[in-house]
Amino acid sequence: MLNKRPVCPARIRRVPRQFSWVDHRLVRERRIDACTHASAALYLFLITVSDAQGLSYYSDATLMKRLHMDAFTLEDSRGQLIHLGLVAFARPIYQVLPLDPPASEPAPKRSAGDPQLLGDVFKRIMERSS
Repeated sequence: MLNKRPVCPARIRRVPRQFSWVDHRLVRERRIDACTHASAALYLFLITVSDAQGLSYYSDATLMKRLHMDAFTLEDSRGQLIHLGLVAFARPIYQVLPLDPPASEPAPKRSAGDPQLLGDVFKRIMERSS
């Protein structure tokens, strides 16, 4: 058994009084494995800035600037997080979702302006052309 000791004992991390936190199941259940670097960065930012209900409302322009992303990367990352069930988005509000499975709540309806994963778009095109 490995005896773990802090490398910097004077700097032991304490849980902050703010609302933001990271659920360990993100790693333990390998959900983070399905994320790109960009979507993981967006998720980390959103869980850091969200309130007690998981809500935040940073604009696309601010997110692109803070995360060093272009519009395409932000849209793709947001779409990936939505597809993975990690966030919900209704402009301008993001909601970080719990990792627990939804309690028979219907998925929010998508409108024409909502972001979509590129793979889903190609799949629909292929289905229509068959």
